[in-house]
Amino acid sequence: MRPASIGEPAPRTIDILAMPRAPVVLAYGVGVDSTAMLIELVARGEAPDLVLTADTGSEKPATYAYLDVIRPWMAAHGLDYRICRYRPQRFKHWPPYATIVENVLTNATLPSISLGRHSCSLKWKVAPQDKFLASWQPAIDAWARRQKVVRLIGYDASPADSRRHAHALTIPSERFECRYPLREWGWTRDDCIARIEAEGLPVPPKSACFLCCGSKPEEIRTLPAWCLRIIVLVEARAAPRLRTVEGLWRKSTRNRPGRMTDFIRAERLLPADEIERIAAEAPTALKLFQEAAADIPLPDRPHLSDWIAQFQRQLETVP
Repeated sequence: MRPASIGEPAPRTIDILAMPRAPVVLAYGVGVDSTAMLIELVARGEAPDLVLTADTGSEKPATYAYLDVIRPWMAAHGLDYRICRYRPQRFKHWPPYATIVENVLTNATLPSISLGRHSCSLKWKVAPQDKFLASWQPAIDAWARRQKVVRLIGYDASPADSRRHAHALTIPSERFECRYPLREWGWTRDDCIARIEAEGLPVPPKSACFLCCGSKPEEIRTLPAWCLRIIVLVEARAAPRLRTVEGLWRKSTRNRPGRMTDFIRAERLLPADEIERIAAEAPTALKLFQEAAADIPLPDRPHLSDWIAQFQRQLETVP
């Protein structure tokens, strides 16, 4: 460093040791990996400053039920836990929507992952967390000090997560430093399950939207009827616009069809006449609802959730 000349103010130096440490945020997906990571960090005395979940509004019912298990555990360990959500702002002439399911029904399409893209995760999970942290004071203070917020991600040491980790490393960030504790420890998914059980907690279900193309047939079998009806509706609503995929499962394989509706029918998870009624009537009824809503001023316009609730009630009351 060049010494200051006479009469020139000395250059500013930063005392790194005196600087507060950067805040640590754990991105909590309410799944096996992130739950095990959270438990072990607390046990090691390395609890994060914030545990943050992005709720898509369309997670599996079992995932929401697990929050009733893990929230008391987090509270008992003094953890700051928050849930954030994507809040659409512009609806043009559409009824307002607030979840992935409502979004794809509005646009008569499938989740982007079923179309070979991954924008649904960016839109409904990454962006809401970034927006929340932009107003979180510890993050604001860290950025003012030119520090990066440390974000803990639950990728384990399995081959699948290794590929996700390799891709994540290619994405630069000026605000966040991502860390992967499970990979640092060399933990596999089996290690994560064992750690959760050792804590005396039940193992959470696989965390994902209930109509995600990554869902396995056995996972679809466990869904309640109201979720299955939504799956049938989503595929029926999107069908006229599909060109490169068959349905939510994209394309048929030896083990399953490309359309979840065909699986639901073959497995008799819903009555055949109910499936036919949804496919034949619901897309048209939804379109008429949208057209009627377009003439109503936005502050008074009904939400898409209102129509979905009515759709479910009508099917539940059919003898």
